[in-house]
Amino acid sequence: MKQGKLFGGILLVSGTTIGAGMLALPVSTGISGFYTSIFLFFVIWMVMTYTAFLMLEVNMWMKKDANLISMAQYTLGFPGKVLAWSAYLVLLYLLNTAYISVGSALLVDGAKVITGFGIPKWVGPLPFIMIFGSFVYMGTRAVDYINRLFMMGLCITYAIVVILVTPHIDQSFLDESHFRYIPVAVSVIITAFGFHIIIPSLTKYLDRDVKKIKTAIFVGSLVPLLVYILWEFVISGVVPISGDPGLLASWRAGDNAVKPLQIILANPWISLIASFLAFFVIVTSFLGVALSLTDFLSDGLKIQKNHSGKIMLSCIAFIPPLVISLTYPRAFLSALEYAGAFGVAILLGILPAAMTWVGRYRMNIDSEYKTPGGRWALIAVMVFFSCVIMLVVAEKVHWLKLIRTMMGT
Repeated sequence: MKQGKLFGGILLVSGTTIGAGMLALPVSTGISGFYTSIFLFFVIWMVMTYTAFLMLEVNMWMKKDANLISMAQYTLGFPGKVLAWSAYLVLLYLLNTAYISVGSALLVDGAKVITGFGIPKWVGPLPFIMIFGSFVYMGTRAVDYINRLFMMGLCITYAIVVILVTPHIDQSFLDESHFRYIPVAVSVIITAFGFHIIIPSLTKYLDRDVKKIKTAIFVGSLVPLLVYILWEFVISGVVPISGDPGLLASWRAGDNAVKPLQIILANPWISLIASFLAFFVIVTSFLGVALSLTDFLSDGLKIQKNHSGKIMLSCIAFIPPLVISLTYPRAFLSALEYAGAFGVAILLGILPAAMTWVGRYRMNIDSEYKTPGGRWALIAVMVFFSCVIMLVVAEKVHWLKLIRTMMGT
């Protein structure tokens, strides 16, 4: 196998991982402190990489074209299929909601800068969906072409923003910590490292070569970790936790990381490039998730992709996220938080461990690849992600807010 194919596999994992979560990470994690955030990044990256290897193990038990749903059905039966189907659908809808929400806001802000006229925020989602949803309607090839262009723009603007902003970093901002906000960070970090749905395709792409697949998973997930750490360093070093604008105020408002950066630096060139970066990140993420959602709905609901079928799929895929983004002002961060708890934690955390447990210890499947760690490792994974779900629930019903208030914050 040519090394170029392995490099392609690494890019496949990295590209799937890096998404709009990058815009949410400094806001959701930075309020707990820079060094605390980096520690959480490493811990969750290791846990998510481990569950990716578990999913690889399960995938190697299956035939060549197996997907996550068929893997769940094979190991866990009909209940497993229903759980995987439901979690997958919830995850894609929540991510779609997050991207439409922040993408439309960026489109409104950009239109005001270019034309000088402000348009109501509720109008923003409509042109965003009509413009970029049209590429999803046209299919994979159209998405591929526009995605390549925007990915190039993403890489260029990311590098420029990092170079321009680094001289403005204040070390005192990096030293500040608020450990009580750690629960807020965990769910979004998990979402930011969720690439596992690409593993069946990666296995096929690398011709079921376990060594190459393991390398692609490890290196491909390590690249986003480094990208996230550098981005966290830049934002946390310029934007303080407290104050307005500040990371805590931005988190409460549901803003992305670029907005407070633009206000504090007040540099028109940095603001412009940062806006392009945010827009590139959102569009590339939206295109991939929206295409996956329409494909998933087409397969699950048995809707053919002819003209009328595509219109129906577009309505089913876009109308629910559109309604949520219009009616809920904090849709971006909340959608990513819920996605981490009820999508990623179940689909990419608990499910791989449960499938591995049943396959190893009940079905006694003999495989050419076995992820290190026995029963206790699988139990630890399931307990970890169950705790993540409970943390998010506790945050959303304000139990954690009550605790923080009792602590005098």
